[in-house]
Amino acid sequence: MLGNQRPTIALAIGDPAGIGPELAARMVADPEIREAGSLVVVGDARVLSRGAVEAGLALDIDIRGPNEPLSPGGRPVLRDLGHLDPESIRLGTSSEAGGRSALDNFRTCLEMGKAGLADAVCFTPFNKPAMKLAHPPYDDEISYTAGILGTTGPASEFNVLEGLWNARVTSHVPLSAVAGLITEARVLRGIRLTHASLRDAGFAEPRIAVAGLNPHAGDSGNFGHEDDEIIRPAVETAQRDGIAAEGPFPPDTVFLRANKGEFDAVVTMYHDQGQIAMKLIGFDRGVTLLGGFPFPICTPAHGSAYDIAGRGVAHPGATRAAILLAARMALRQAERTRHSETRPAELV
Repeated sequence: MLGNQRPTIALAIGDPAGIGPELAARMVADPEIREAGSLVVVGDARVLSRGAVEAGLALDIDIRGPNEPLSPGGRPVLRDLGHLDPESIRLGTSSEAGGRSALDNFRTCLEMGKAGLADAVCFTPFNKPAMKLAHPPYDDEISYTAGILGTTGPASEFNVLEGLWNARVTSHVPLSAVAGLITEARVLRGIRLTHASLRDAGFAEPRIAVAGLNPHAGDSGNFGHEDDEIIRPAVETAQRDGIAAEGPFPPDTVFLRANKGEFDAVVTMYHDQGQIAMKLIGFDRGVTLLGGFPFPICTPAHGSAYDIAGRGVAHPGATRAAILLAARMALRQAERTRHSETRPAELV
């Protein structure tokens, strides 16, 4: 793994007006993070320094310029882009400058992953209005990442809370558009990507529940026909493919069953159908994984928390969980690569 036995994790500092700098500083000082991987923070040294002051930490970090070789493996490294004076940013306020710095940091991390200089990418919370100010075509991290990496295959956000995963068929679209976007092909693609991503994370035989779209999963057609005519056939096709998928289940109870351990993941039909449940279960521990890309990309599931920016009280649990998940998935990818390289050619 880039010359050492631990994965190299590129961590982009997110929105500088929120809690992102504080969380990045806390990760640099976290012994569990240091043990799990070689951390390369990407951003402006002055922004990270302000985050350290907010967190009350003195950081032990190796600072490198934007074009200097990194040679990760020892203490954490900061790739100092030198592109943002934190004094120009008003805490708790979206700005073009803040969005531009976060995008620059994220793009640099993605390019590191693409070039083989990082085994996984993480980022502290972004602020979407700031990102839009800096880059008007910006929709979400999925489309932006696909553009930078040049990938065209299926990709999706997953919310991960310890042993429970949530995927969704549609994401950042108006609720009024959801029903028209629910097709058998999209649902099946979501199930397959969920299965593959869970396998990448170490689940040998993932158990997947699929939520219905309508109340009571349509109630045999009384409340809509999408559940029986679109979602159920997709589940049946997945089952024929050998995937342990079941459903569609009523959306208002499926997470109760999953949270009790009956399923490893729930595939939902739209953004809030799963997000509300997952954040109620564990807001401070939830992770968002961008699945379907060549390397793991993870972030805490919560936002930039403008209301507590600069106060030094940000909870690090979700950010820590994001980096640890990325590190575990990167290790598994490396193991699979080594295994395939050592197998006889006729068996690969």
